Amino acid sequence: MSYRKAHPVPPVTLDDVRGAQKMLSGVARTTAMEGSRHLTQLVGAPVHFKCENLQRTGSFKLRGAYVRIAGLLPEERAAGVVAASAGNHAQGVALASTLLGVRSTVFMPKGAPLPKISATRHYGAEVRLHGQVVDETLAAAQEYAAETGAVFIHPFDHPDVIAGQGTVGLEILEQCPEVLTVVLGIGGGGLAAGVAIAVKALRPDVRIVGVQAAGAAAYPPSLAAGRPVSIENPVTMADGMKVGRPGDVPFAIVDELVDEVRTVTEDELSAALLLCLERAKLVVEPAGASPVAALLSDPGAFEGPVVAVLSGGNVDPVLLQRVLRHGMAAQGRYLAVRLRLTDRPGALATLLGVLSVVDANVLDVSHVRTDPRLGLAEAEVELHLETKGPEHCAEVGRALREAGYTVID
Repeated sequence: MSYRKAHPVPPVTLDDVRGAQKMLSGVARTTAMEGSRHLTQLVGAPVHFKCENLQRTGSFKLRGAYVRIAGLLPEERAAGVVAASAGNHAQGVALASTLLGVRSTVFMPKGAPLPKISATRHYGAEVRLHGQVVDETLAAAQEYAAETGAVFIHPFDHPDVIAGQGTVGLEILEQCPEVLTVVLGIGGGGLAAGVAIAVKALRPDVRIVGVQAAGAAAYPPSLAAGRPVSIENPVTMADGMKVGRPGDVPFAIVDELVDEVRTVTEDELSAALLLCLERAKLVVEPAGASPVAALLSDPGAFEGPVVAVLSGGNVDPVLLQRVLRHGMAAQGRYLAVRLRLTDRPGALATLLGVLSVVDANVLDVSHVRTDPRLGLAEAEVELHLETKGPEHCAEVGRALREAGYTVID
């Protein structure tokens, strides 16, 4: 759905973004633009990936963090900086601070993935674990800033941060000057705001489409209300999008310049991440795969050439394993079934023979004989199967029922 309202001149201009680009020369990489044959066929027009997952620190966040910290006064730099983040912003602030010779402290939730905590420390920040959710971590970081005088570096709600993220938009126009649609994920809105400023100033005909996870979509109600509003308990696997309220600064820009904001489901995010890995050979986190999810869910809605911004690749291996399995299940390529059978010698072998006939590949078997729910002569088996799509899943189910097995939902 599109929302367009009249706003004053945005607090970030094209000149600001161009200045940020000069500042980032030699610091941030000009990330690759890769074509996607599969999505090109689906959309019916060229589709390209802007690979910010290959940026230093694994996401676009370094751009905005560096520009913000580089713009501090000498006395502010001397006081150090502090940030709160579950991952990407933490690493961006840590590296930017180290490059600029500024002391950094980063507050992260206690449940943050260990690889992200380790990477943030490796880039030079002092990491403090506080709280179970980002809101608690954010409050602790702001309290630290008030007590010590350290400058709080917001992940998206500051003009310098937005200008830094906008350099992605300048690169898109340089690498794909014929682009007609840019699709990118939205969390707090810094990336979308920055890219929209750069692209719309130079190519007002280009359509900007933002994408949010359906369980953490604060922008649609905010745009409808004409002001940032909060949503309670945002829930999504896409940590980079788990933001309960848009930032005030990016919101005004998104409201004015972004043409449409769409939402995608968790199943669609999983399928998109799987496509990036299998077809493009790119490791992308769920938030970074959101533009791909939007293209997969409604390919006819996008005029090409299309550029999809893969905003980050910092995915926890444990989450990646779960998401890939979820994505395979969503595509009918993975099936988990529980069933009961008579507990006698050869019963499991007979069951596996049925699955062999229908060409289902058994990935894992759990065989339970002792459980209060089971009869004296019963056993329960849970099977994880690799299948070939929804029709094959249905065929497996029919074969099991025809063989006399009771499938438990």
